[in-house]
Amino acid sequence: MRTTLTIDDEIAMSLKDWAHRSGRPFSQVVNDALRKGMHALENPEAKPYRLSPASMGAVRPGINLEKALSLSDELENGAVAFKLEMGK
Repeated sequence: MRTTLTIDDEIAMSLKDWAHRSGRPFSQVVNDALRKGMHALENPEAKPYRLSPASMGAVRPGINLEKALSLSDELENGAVAFKLEMGK
C-alpha cells in the first residue's frame, strides 16, 4: 500500500543510513522498523515485581501463630462478622 508520511528529519536520516548500510530498500527498512515498534507496543517488557513489606501490628492475644489455618479461620470469621454487622 502506498501512503504519505511526515517523518522527523532525524529519524528519516537514521532510516536512510540504516538502509544504505544494510543494502536494503528504504521502504523495507521503514516497514521493518514499524513492525518491530508495533510488536514492542503490543508486547511491552514486564517490569520487575517489587513487594514492600508492611507491618501488620502485634499478635492478638490467644492466637497461636504456629497454627496458620487457625489464624486464617479466625481472621476470616472476624471479617464475615464485620460485614454482617454492617449489613452487607
